[in-house]
Amino acid sequence: MTEYKGIKGGKVQNYDTDPGTPYVGQVWYNQNLGDLRVRSTTLTSAWATGGSLNTARDRMGGAGTQTAALGFGGASPPAVALTESYNGSAWTEVADLNTARDSLGGVGATNTAALGFGGRNPATSPDNSALTELWNGSAWTEVADLNTARRLMGPFGTSTSAISATGGPPVIGNVESWNGSSWTEVANTNLARNQLGAAGADNTSGLIFGGTQTNSADTEVWNGSAWFEVNDMNTARDNLTGTGIQTAALVIGGRLGPGGSPGVRVANTESWNGSIWTEVNNLNVARQDLRASSLSSTAALAFGGDTPTITGATEEWNANFGYGVWVTGGNMNQARSQLAGAGTSTAALGFGGYFSYPAFSALTESYNGSAWTEVNDLNTARFGLGGAGTQTAALAFGGANLPGGPPKDETELWNGSSWTEVADLTTPKRMMAAGGTSTSAIAAGGGPPATATAETWNGSSWTEVGDLNTARDALRGAAANNTAALAFGGQLPPGSLANTESWNGSAWTEVNDLNTARRNMATAGIYTAALSAGGGPPAVANVESWNGTNWTNENSISTARLGAGGAGTQTSAVVFGGSTGSDTAATEEWIGDGIITETVD
Repeated sequence: MTEYKGIKGGKVQNYDTDPGTPYVGQVWYNQNLGDLRVRSTTLTSAWATGGSLNTARDRMGGAGTQTAALGFGGASPPAVALTESYNGSAWTEVADLNTARDSLGGVGATNTAALGFGGRNPATSPDNSALTELWNGSAWTEVADLNTARRLMGPFGTSTSAISATGGPPVIGNVESWNGSSWTEVANTNLARNQLGAAGADNTSGLIFGGTQTNSADTEVWNGSAWFEVNDMNTARDNLTGTGIQTAALVIGGRLGPGGSPGVRVANTESWNGSIWTEVNNLNVARQDLRASSLSSTAALAFGGDTPTITGATEEWNANFGYGVWVTGGNMNQARSQLAGAGTSTAALGFGGYFSYPAFSALTESYNGSAWTEVNDLNTARFGLGGAGTQTAALAFGGANLPGGPPKDETELWNGSSWTEVADLTTPKRMMAAGGTSTSAIAAGGGPPATATAETWNGSSWTEVGDLNTARDALRGAAANNTAALAFGGQLPPGSLANTESWNGSAWTEVNDLNTARRNMATAGIYTAALSAGGGPPAVANVESWNGTNWTNENSISTARLGAGGAGTQTSAVVFGGSTGSDTAATEEWIGDGIITETVD
């Protein structure tokens, strides 16, 4: 709830109800509710896709800011001397390092003044390097070497004031400080380690975290003369990266350490406030041996790494970003899972499903943006059915109505008050990708067994069309009509899939995968702008949005679930029902721009 004293803007206006399109910051009194109201936006944090490196690589050095970054050296493999500069949208190749190497340290406040040090070139020598090079915006110059050759260290600071902490292998415990002209040994860390992350503004203030020793969640703070152990990260890991300063930092990506599943690459991002780490939104691409730039925790860049394929993927972090939020809606009258949905976020239809499996449902409910109302049932009770259309003109097709039984081909048409049986599917199926309208729809994939077949509805009959590239069931879809659709996720035993395919009216084309493989999601939107929420198993809360090219992680739903229904658009949707382990009636509404109407205290 917003406090009145915190509102800035114009005078309070009186309305019988909320105004139709209030602007952000507008304050009004709703006379029917007796509430003082305000239109506000929720700010949160998110990773967005940036321009890829020209040369994919890992274990490089990094420096600069989100909009003026430098990436240098690394392994493509082999070790390279290549340097690239980022302008906020694209990378450009600039002058190479004098010596090719990977696993080096990199620091710098800009892309015009950086320091690269240590590392190794396995092709020329098995030994670690002490070599230090200085970047002036146009060329690299060799300067004074480290006192101890090392790689895989924790670097932080600028080109004139930096720290190189620990490193190896073998593990090196000592620390060196750079003053702009030479390196000096300073106090050792409490825990010797390599493959760690670091953040800091200069050689008097910073922190290190993670790495390859007993506790790879360990965090230490540097005050210019000594190291102090502070609160650990939430996720232990090595081969990670960091950005920011001693009191405001990010830890990004890496590889799971003790207590996790060693060797598994992660997308986890955590934010440091000077005392504790807090989990925030994940990278879109899980990876290790990546690099980051920026002395900020609110606007950073992450690039390169190992997924396990060497990648050039770049992501931009924005901590104050107008971003979607989930709010609680009214519960359905009947908790159930594997139901279908149609309509919009404020005029939705939910139908079919099962409750207290195997009790299959024909129940249809209508949503007005705040409450569900029971309306006339389907003629055939079933679960795993497809749905398309609006609250007043919908289509229901396929599904099953026996535990472990065969899929159904029945199709029913909703006219706003009742369901009528119409022409059957050509091929019986359940748990398929579905979308479109009551007169122009598509059904693709499904099972069991998993199939690649697809068919389209023209308002009176179904016609078989081109198959999916990947046979699967429990997938989901989004479509405006039967000539343009998206199919994604699903399963091909024994596991879930992330595969996404686009339909152009004549053929399916493989496009970029979901970030998280899963099945039985709730969906909304069309083939160029879709939303995928939840899924599993086990039930997850992950949400991703599709922009026509890529999937991007969004804020998670409050209740992790699979088999939920969905309706609406990429920016305004509703998710309802599903299974959390048991069937639920919970409803959540998606406000994609993060702009919400709040009651003022």
